[in-house]
Amino acid sequence: MKLLNIYQALANRSFHVKSISATLLRLYLAPIFIIAGYSKMNLSNPDINGFNQLFASQDIINWFGNGEWGLGLPFPELLANLAAWTEFFGGWLLLIGLLTRIVSIPLLFTMVVAATTVHLDKGWFAITPTNVDASPAKVLTWLGVEQAEMSLNNSEATRVRLNKMKEILEENGNTDWLYENGNIVVLNNGIEFASTYFIMLLVLIGIGGGRFTSVDYYLYNHWIRTKLENKL
Repeated sequence: MKLLNIYQALANRSFHVKSISATLLRLYLAPIFIIAGYSKMNLSNPDINGFNQLFASQDIINWFGNGEWGLGLPFPELLANLAAWTEFFGGWLLLIGLLTRIVSIPLLFTMVVAATTVHLDKGWFAITPTNVDASPAKVLTWLGVEQAEMSLNNSEATRVRLNKMKEILEENGNTDWLYENGNIVVLNNGIEFASTYFIMLLVLIGIGGGRFTSVDYYLYNHWIRTKLENKL
């Protein structure tokens, strides 16, 4: 009974944890979306000035529309600009916690589009694991998932290739300098990051922007006070 009381007391105070979680999720996601939108716009192009900087660059529009080396999407100019604006302005809204639940919905949709059009055919992992025994796919092999076994085979094949790359570098390069900022990996470019951001946004839709650290919290309190004052 005492353990149950402790659990209930912790549950009654869980809103503090929920608020901290919401704040950390916002602060984690905001820079990712801001820079993703920024990179799609003309903001960094010194040859374009004024309001046109806020539109998607021609390179991004071409990538959205080209079916051979791009995404092959219809209405590429419209979709490229919607993606850029959603990510850039949505990221800033997440940062300050304004309209958190609402803005998370279109951001979540951009992650669905990114996962299905850019990353889905690459599988799950963003970076290919090269240690078969440490790969999360190993757990799924215990459950008899055939694709997981294929993933482990791919990891083993990648490990062989990665070791060969390192051998070539050691024979022909200054490895102290080459590895100074980190080891080399094989980019798989799967849906891992897009799926992770999707889940995080889904959580924000459920719990909101958090107490004390979001504009939403103060706007809601102001609305409640105004409503109570009007009733008095």
